[in-house]
Amino acid sequence: MARWRDGTGTLTITDRDGVTETRVPLRIAASYRHRTRGLLGRDGIDGALMITPCGSVHSFRMRFTIDVAYLDRRFNVLAVHTMRPGRLGLPRLRGRHVIEAEAGAMAAWGLRPGVQVRITQSRERV
Repeated sequence: MARWRDGTGTLTITDRDGVTETRVPLRIAASYRHRTRGLLGRDGIDGALMITPCGSVHSFRMRFTIDVAYLDRRFNVLAVHTMRPGRLGLPRLRGRHVIEAEAGAMAAWGLRPGVQVRITQSRERV
C-alpha cells in the first residue's frame, strides 16, 4: 500500500482495448489540510485533483461544476458523477480515493466506471 503525500503526479487512463493511454497532470491532497481545502476558492483546475483517503465529497462553496470519480483501493473506477456547486455527494462504501476535475473532462479522457487507472506520484513536494 502506497503512502501518499501532498504533491503532484500523473493520472494514466488506458482504454478498454489497452491501446490508447491518456495522461493527465494530477495534484495529490493527502494531508488533512489539503484534503479539506480541495478545490475550494479556485476558478478551475488544469488536470485533476486526487483526494486520498476519501469516500465522499461535497461541492459547497465551489465556484464551478466538477466531475467526481470514486476509486477503490486498486484504483478501479466505481462511479463518476457531475456535481454542481452546493451539492453533497453520497459516500461510496468501497471508495478509498476521489478524483476531481472540471465538468466534462472525465468523459473526454474516457474515465468511466469499470476502468482501472494508474497514478504515479512525482518526487517533488508541494
